[in-house]
Amino acid sequence: MTPGRTPLSLLAVLVASTLAVTACGSDDDSSSTTTEASTATTTASTASSAVSLKDVCPSKVVIQTDWHPESDHSEAYALIDPATAKYDKGKKRVTGELVAKGQDTGVQVEVRAGGPAIGFQSPTQQMYTDKSITLGYVNTDESVQNSGKFPTVSVMAPREQWAQVLIFDPGTYDFKTIADIGKTDTKVLYFKGNVYMDYLTGAGILKKSQVDSSYDGKPARFVTSGGKVVQQGFITAEPWQYENTVKQWGKKVATLSIADAGYPNYGETLAVRKADITKESGCLKKLVPIIQQAQVDYAADPAATNAVIVQAAKVYNNGWEYPAELAAYAAKAQVDNGIIGNGDTPPLGDIDATRVQKMIDLVGPIYSKQNIKIAPGLKAADLFTNEFIDTKIGLPAK
Repeated sequence: MTPGRTPLSLLAVLVASTLAVTACGSDDDSSSTTTEASTATTTASTASSAVSLKDVCPSKVVIQTDWHPESDHSEAYALIDPATAKYDKGKKRVTGELVAKGQDTGVQVEVRAGGPAIGFQSPTQQMYTDKSITLGYVNTDESVQNSGKFPTVSVMAPREQWAQVLIFDPGTYDFKTIADIGKTDTKVLYFKGNVYMDYLTGAGILKKSQVDSSYDGKPARFVTSGGKVVQQGFITAEPWQYENTVKQWGKKVATLSIADAGYPNYGETLAVRKADITKESGCLKKLVPIIQQAQVDYAADPAATNAVIVQAAKVYNNGWEYPAELAAYAAKAQVDNGIIGNGDTPPLGDIDATRVQKMIDLVGPIYSKQNIKIAPGLKAADLFTNEFIDTKIGLPAK
């Protein structure tokens, strides 16, 4: 689960309307006996063989996300050929042919919703329960937490920056940093169990007396306070939602990044079970660069992938309303804020050992105080690898 996503079922009375989304069509290619058609088919087959995953990956690559369908899972949904996408309302899954820049790879991909769809288990828990899962979404702090009993190895970071923020009313406050909030007695609402708050209070950035872990995802307290509280959220969601669907508010909110407060978490890395890293290396060597390219292509033109995401949310119809406008906003917000980006090195998706080690150093003692046993002598190299990253794939230089 991604703590802090506001369930839109909780905002249902505040939502004016949801844009209608046209369902993706089915694959209506038909065979032809003409020489031209045969030549085209042969060419397509040859092109597909260059990106074939058939002999090295499972016949169905399964990706477990951490929440309802949203643009924050762009690289996973971007792998799906929209023409072959099949939506399973009961199991909250989308399955289709896995394509690389439109070319068939010879295997399928299945993207599974998280959060309520899996009983609010984390993707890590689900990966160890269901061994059919190939890749799961894992935050760095979570990988540290589970390193003892349920170790994972991240093979790619589709997002360079973490989208987690604190939101506040710019008409009430003029905070420039999270430390500015800590200089006041302003109440800060957050979901219980988020370890970043233990870091913020332990480092003296926020006061323990001002943080409140009873946040339930509803906008009511923020609205009824007249914007006098600060609340956790995601830069890819709440700013648009509070301005456009929370009608009792209906105006902009400002955001402050948790990462900018010294918490360099990688959010939603793609990880495998640690024991599978060698077994799946042949697949990962070809699959990870395809995912890298899918994210680069999404950053340039998110429309087709967003249509799949919006349609999935619509079909599931379980209180998570994700209109096309929000999907478009989230795509732009990710690029504009460097969430989707290359970082300090040219390729998109590589992971910085220094950042990972800093996270171990920050949250290791916190988990120890909570009697959570992390792997003894844990180091950055235990939690990630860049061996499958194609260093030539990244966003174009600005």
